[in-house]
Amino acid sequence: MMDDTDEPTASSGNLAVERPTEFSDDDLATLCEATDAAIIEGGGFGWVNPPGRQALERYYRGILLVPERELFIARLNGVVVGSAQMVRPPRNNEAQAFAAQLMHSFIAPYARGLGLAKLLTTRVEDGARALGYHVLNLDVRETQTAAIALYEQLGYQRWGAHPAYARVRGTTVRGIFFYKTLQPGSRIA
Repeated sequence: MMDDTDEPTASSGNLAVERPTEFSDDDLATLCEATDAAIIEGGGFGWVNPPGRQALERYYRGILLVPERELFIARLNGVVVGSAQMVRPPRNNEAQAFAAQLMHSFIAPYARGLGLAKLLTTRVEDGARALGYHVLNLDVRETQTAAIALYEQLGYQRWGAHPAYARVRGTTVRGIFFYKTLQPGSRIA
């Protein structure tokens, strides 16, 4: 079952971003395959190595149960090829209640270059804006140069770097931190 569907057409295929409320077996399988491919390619999550199909299935089913998380999935020609999460702050954090977090965003390597990452990011922004958030925060590994370029193109402001953000195959990698103001006229910046 899906809602919030938007299906622009590109010459290279049918692109869509949706917010699932449940998974069909096919959608869960293709989401797990896309996740494995993105992890192997070095693109995201905290995983460096694919955790296995059962772990991924539990992970994605669990996301749908967490009230503070909204999962967005990206489709190419009807097949799930990526996802992102919008994470709302916990209810006891009034000081940061104006800001949401964009996390675990990826497009499988075989579906990149078609505009899906941009579409996925703008749909998360729209979702956060609709819920009244004024700011969207995110962070990425410095090695994710395509993601960094995309976020900068979409107007995200780089505000800092963490020198020991992640360990990937024995190497310490810096993290880059971004934010974007979502509401016009907001007194955040």
